Amino acid sequence: MTLISDAELWWDIGPYFVLAVAGVATWWRYRYDKFGWTTRSSQLYESKLLRVGSPLFHFGSFVVIAGHVMGLLVPESWTRAAGMSDRLYHVQAMILGIPAGLATLVGVGLLVYRRRTERSVFKATSVNDKLMYAVLVCALVAGMCCTLMGTTAYGEDHDYRETISVWFRSIFTLHPRGDLMLAAPLYFQIHVMIALALFALWPFTRLVHAFSAPVGYLFRPYIVYRSRDAARRNQPMGSRPQRRGW
Repeated sequence: MTLISDAELWWDIGPYFVLAVAGVATWWRYRYDKFGWTTRSSQLYESKLLRVGSPLFHFGSFVVIAGHVMGLLVPESWTRAAGMSDRLYHVQAMILGIPAGLATLVGVGLLVYRRRTERSVFKATSVNDKLMYAVLVCALVAGMCCTLMGTTAYGEDHDYRETISVWFRSIFTLHPRGDLMLAAPLYFQIHVMIALALFALWPFTRLVHAFSAPVGYLFRPYIVYRSRDAARRNQPMGSRPQRRGW
């Protein structure tokens, strides 16, 4: 009989607990809090910092998420079959991941600074959002540390695609491998723990709007706006009576 430690049991059960909380909370909020399903835009209060911080955060996040999808969902054997060596994989992960992580971190920093210094914006920030920003910053810092340590001579002895990635995929096959997480270095375990906390907080913060991102805007035709005066000039004479004053 094989004994399972409390730590291994957590890595087997914890992800399902987080998924349950995130799933139920997202459903509840969509069902009963549709008016709160928003970013609560504060562009009217301040736009200079938002114009810089928001693109840095969003575009940096897209690259970071894409890197995680590749690292966690694509098996190591697939990249090797495509002719990409392990060394090349880790180098490209650092070249793309570190700038993307820094851009996201700088964007978050500008957004947090904006919320703290602009009184009207600060009043529109909930306690959950403040906690979310703190956890998000910790996740970004821990992730960049993992990327740096995984591409140095110190971290080359451990390949996270043989432990963490396999553990992550095992969650969705309903055969969790918590033992693989215990075999990962502590800094990877810390990063994953922070990420799980972020996923559990996700539905209770403004991040929930990511589930309803307007992806269709990327593929819709252009919209041409014309002023009312221009529209009048294009109409035949006498088709609309001229009005004075108000």
